[in-house]
Amino acid sequence: MEKFILSLDEGTTSARAIIFDRESNILGIGQYEFPQHYPRPGWVEHDPEEIWEAQFRAIKTAIERAKIEPGQIAAIGVTNQRETTIVWDRNGKPLYNAIVWQCRRTAEMVEEIKREYGDMIRQKTGLVPDAYFSASKLKWLLDNVPGLREKAEKGEVLFGTVDTFLIYRLTGEHVTDYSNASRTMLFNIKRLDWDDELLEIFGIPRDILPEVRESSEVYGYTRRDLLGAEIPVSGDAGDQQAALFGQAGFETGMVKATYGTGSFILANTGKTVRYSNNLLTTIAWGLKGKVTYALEGSIFVTGAAVQWLRDGIKIIRHAAETEELAEKLESNEGVYFVPAFVGLGAPYWDQFARGLIIGITRGTGREHLARATLEAIAYLTRDVIEEMEKLVGIKELRVDGGATANDFLMQFQADILNRRVVRPVVKETTALGAAYLAGLAVDYWESLEEIERLWKVEKIFEPKMDEKTREKLYRGWKEAVKRAMGWAKVVGE
Repeated sequence: MEKFILSLDEGTTSARAIIFDRESNILGIGQYEFPQHYPRPGWVEHDPEEIWEAQFRAIKTAIERAKIEPGQIAAIGVTNQRETTIVWDRNGKPLYNAIVWQCRRTAEMVEEIKREYGDMIRQKTGLVPDAYFSASKLKWLLDNVPGLREKAEKGEVLFGTVDTFLIYRLTGEHVTDYSNASRTMLFNIKRLDWDDELLEIFGIPRDILPEVRESSEVYGYTRRDLLGAEIPVSGDAGDQQAALFGQAGFETGMVKATYGTGSFILANTGKTVRYSNNLLTTIAWGLKGKVTYALEGSIFVTGAAVQWLRDGIKIIRHAAETEELAEKLESNEGVYFVPAFVGLGAPYWDQFARGLIIGITRGTGREHLARATLEAIAYLTRDVIEEMEKLVGIKELRVDGGATANDFLMQFQADILNRRVVRPVVKETTALGAAYLAGLAVDYWESLEEIERLWKVEKIFEPKMDEKTREKLYRGWKEAVKRAMGWAKVVGE
């Protein structure tokens, strides 16, 4: 009986499930959106039950569309929106809404902790202290949800990022992998263990934390009553690390950018922990007794800015329309859009920056806003790549995610970077990376070399813009960013 791999790709706005065969072909996809909850300005939450329901429906749909039986699934890989924080009881019942990575409710708390412990946190975790990560979100839950801390101290509470919650629901095992643990701001990336000093600073009992394992090993088996088969769950990685793996970015210096709700650029730094002033140091994956590290630039809002054009100010009907609108103009005509809706991530790390559109004249129309939005995505990517180049040599950028279908954006990205941009045949590289990790653990695929052979190029975008134009455009961008920074403090938000 032919076997396949099921990959669960649980994102910020939707849950997906994809069935892959041995050649990395997609046989079936299920995808369901789930609601975003905004209880207060700057707060973002998900209902963990809504995540689970969307994910489980996606699994059923993917299996149905692939026309296979659950018993034909050799293994399941999980990849997920990272940092999002969930607490639940031992029966798997959530004890509060998930606090999403985008949520800024703990910004002031983190500023205080950063003043005293910033350097120490950086050395141990590789992270710039920020409300983005799980530690302050978990502290907030323990401090603000009535009775939660008491329950936690009695051993009645489990914490996890979304991967841990899904694996618990599937198998009953309370585990995570190195890549997800490294995004909590509680994990020592050199010692590869939860850090007692950090747990004390954030007031977090060790007993509520999951066991940390490699990114490719059998964590447990699905309960028979869920899918009608006991299937090994054997791959786990945060979405951005999974995408680097899915892009076959196994060598030092290989770089990928994923364009999703936000954009995330990862550069493989091999076995070396490299520190940058403005980027994060993170664990890419743990595999066969070895840990691979990466530098990461996290850009909070890119695809979400296109969604805002569609759902917020309603100047487009669908995301693809931005390409057509942008191409109506010869240039941006001096219009820049800094999409700092929830502050700015790498390399600026300004929690108080806010969105800004500048250069508007009476002649500015929706084409300018569409073009400025796409250009902003490329500029933000260059901001990160420039920081990475100080530490690792970069020849090309491998790209994935929904926005890579936009040829205008991909060409502009190549132009503004002055680097070639490579788009693979399989654009679902996040899900594919989780599938590869799961498959390697059960010998579905034999080696990294086999996976490298499966990776195929669909299109290469070579830079065409002259140096003078490129630098003039980028200077304009840097000036726009300066004006957006610190705005929430100016208006007393």
